[in-house]
Amino acid sequence: MLRDRRKEAEANGLSGEAPVLPSAEGGLHDPSNTMKVLREARGSEDFTWVTSHVFRKTAATVLDEAGLSARLIADLLSHSKPSMTQDVYLARKVVSPATAVALESLLDNESA
Repeated sequence: MLRDRRKEAEANGLSGEAPVLPSAEGGLHDPSNTMKVLREARGSEDFTWVTSHVFRKTAATVLDEAGLSARLIADLLSHSKPSMTQDVYLARKVVSPATAVALESLLDNESA
């Protein structure tokens, strides 16, 4: 949906910097009206779980999976401490298979 909105904006002569969900005047929304617009954009009651925080979390996840550092992601989210970004927004990585091999080797040594 966001890609479609971006293409539509560009087709209408708006730059790549234009808001994805612009105000009626084409600019940024007044923060006090943002939740109203979000409720309208998300549609049915099936999507009441979608909040602005979901978008922040999604952005952080996409950037983390792209290999960006916690510092860069923290800067985007306006966090002064990357540790806060890591604790709240970034997923723990899958444990390396090397970890499992090392632990299994310990068990193999004990049984010998």
